[in-house]
Amino acid sequence: MAGRAVFSLPSREQVNPRFGQVSLDILTDILSNLNKRNKLHLQSVSDLCGCLKDSRLVERVFHLCEELRLNPAVGYQAIEILERFMAKFTEDLIRSQKGQGASSEELIFQTLKKKFFLSVLSSVQIASKLDLYSHISAGCRLLFHQRAALGLEILILKTLNFNVNVPNPLTYVETLLEVLGRNEARVPVCELHQLCVCVLRLVYLQRETIYHSLLVSATGCSRPSHEQRAKFVSVTEDFMLLGVGVISVAAFIHHISTWEKVVEELTGITGISGQSIMEFAYVTLMHITKTRSV
Repeated sequence: MAGRAVFSLPSREQVNPRFGQVSLDILTDILSNLNKRNKLHLQSVSDLCGCLKDSRLVERVFHLCEELRLNPAVGYQAIEILERFMAKFTEDLIRSQKGQGASSEELIFQTLKKKFFLSVLSSVQIASKLDLYSHISAGCRLLFHQRAALGLEILILKTLNFNVNVPNPLTYVETLLEVLGRNEARVPVCELHQLCVCVLRLVYLQRETIYHSLLVSATGCSRPSHEQRAKFVSVTEDFMLLGVGVISVAAFIHHISTWEKVVEELTGITGISGQSIMEFAYVTLMHITKTRSV
């Protein structure tokens, strides 16, 4: 049985959030907290942010979550945990090997290579434990590497100082939808949510292409400079912008006649200009139509 993982998966329906159940005071606090955490994150971004959000890795994580029948939010949470862990772990490795010569680079590479797959699995495991609707331990029995996976899970937690409950993109989308539905009762929030889940997934799977198109549109340069790319990282890491952008795309697809009203409401909620929201929506919609026509 070495090298194999046997899954025993319970059949269950996808759990969707219940909108309109949260009091206004709590909802206001949640939105304010997300906004503060987003701004704090944007103050500390580097040009290395997003390096692990490669489409192949994102697809692998999403597929793993689907196989385990986990809530979609788990996939996004796992990606955030994995990226933060690998950045900090690599930084610690480099610091520990400083002054060891060229051989240290190969040692660091081999260490990362050896731990990477289990790091992905352990990140999903941790993310599932943070989600109220996911029970990975009940749906999956790992017959191999169980001890190693647990050890790496502990390593991730310690490396990140147990700070793993960070907001993920879907949290922003669902919170903004909740506020949108509260402000404008005619908005079909539940229907938009279903579309948003699909749009957000597409944006994450095609992240590099979509954000490159946004960068080209913003700079007017077909080949943006390194400096322009470095400055644009704050855009690629802005979850609030991503949230309103995804909702605006979903609103356009759902009913174009009410799209501008939704964009106006999102601007009022977040302070993000309607032009920025529409530009994000335009680039994403163009990418969707190109993808469908291929």
